[in-house]
Amino acid sequence: MQSHFKYQHGELCAENIPVAKLAAEFGTPLYVYSRSHLIRQYRALADAMKAVSPQIYFAIKSNSNLAVIRTLADQGAGADVVSGGELYRARKAGVAADRIVFAGVGKTVAEIDYALKEGIKFFTVESEAELQRISERAEQTGRTGRVAIRVNPDVDPKTHTYTSTGKAENKFGVDLLRAEKAYDIAARLPGLEVSGLHMHLGSPIMTPTPYVEALRKVRPMCEELKERMPTFKHLDIGGGLGIAYRYDQDPLDPRDFASAVLPLLHGLDLQVGMEPGRFITGNAGILVTRVEYIKPNPQKQFVVVDAAMNDLLRPPLYEAHHEIIPVVQSTERIYGDVVGPICESGDFMAQNRELPAVQQGDLLAVLSAGAYGFVMASNYNSRGRAAEVMVEADRMELVRARETWDDLLRGESIPKW
Repeated sequence: MQSHFKYQHGELCAENIPVAKLAAEFGTPLYVYSRSHLIRQYRALADAMKAVSPQIYFAIKSNSNLAVIRTLADQGAGADVVSGGELYRARKAGVAADRIVFAGVGKTVAEIDYALKEGIKFFTVESEAELQRISERAEQTGRTGRVAIRVNPDVDPKTHTYTSTGKAENKFGVDLLRAEKAYDIAARLPGLEVSGLHMHLGSPIMTPTPYVEALRKVRPMCEELKERMPTFKHLDIGGGLGIAYRYDQDPLDPRDFASAVLPLLHGLDLQVGMEPGRFITGNAGILVTRVEYIKPNPQKQFVVVDAAMNDLLRPPLYEAHHEIIPVVQSTERIYGDVVGPICESGDFMAQNRELPAVQQGDLLAVLSAGAYGFVMASNYNSRGRAAEVMVEADRMELVRARETWDDLLRGESIPKW
């Protein structure tokens, strides 16, 4: 699952560095990222798909730390952004503007102007109204808005309701029939250049089958648009590739994915784009937390830790499973919940499970926390967000400082009256 987080002589290590050492130096809760894992996952996908020379746009929404973005940019990755802030991060991390695509259903005028000024690869357009707005802003600023319409192929990715994005009832994109009309509108609007077609089905997807089904639906449209529009040169198949969150779960092998989708991409003569996020970052990170109390109960034991739902929201939001292991290896087990200090019954990281038999002061590692972990953190209960550390072999570096109480108050004021 997380090959760069392993026990060495009974002690959990991040690459070659003991996790206990990281906790002692940087405190807890603490996100730890393996640079080697990030690079390995990126290369595995790029190599599997090399027959179509894909441009991989890393989905910054999965993990927006500058060190993570820069690591992948150095490997050749572009960026899939969904806000002006993510675009700003990508540029600050060194991602070239012509390797950035901008998705999202609610782009503001300010965000569009910023993206036009930077000269991004293209906008992933979600509606006719957005086409009109980009056209107006392009005309107003004297720039060209390159666009790829997001087509919703009505394919069920068999994932959580909140992370399914390619079905007819989802807010994303336009259906195939409506897309044909939207492309005609885009071709007529001033200031626009039709660059390609985009799709994204949801996440996490553990089989290539939904992609195959979707590509069979959109390929004829791509072929027709390519004939009519000389600027139509891109097919972005989105992201959503899943990872193993459980020990008994088989990960999606990028070679199996490639074997299934490549036959549908060959012969199109379009630049293929991909937008992986979780596949690259998910198992590249862990969340380290310290046990504050053991609270017995007639039904089970509560392991109260210093990390909380404001640090890792996935378990209460998605009922997501994360494996939890002791930093000092042990085979002893208890039955219960791992819970945080926030005043919500939904503040948990595991419920009704066999857990390591830890004691007060011990360290636990929550696995598969590199994607949709820190990026979804908040300051609920006025808790500062965790620190983030990156490791590679024997090297470690703090890549985001822990928030202080003063940080929590920055920007606030009390009215003079």
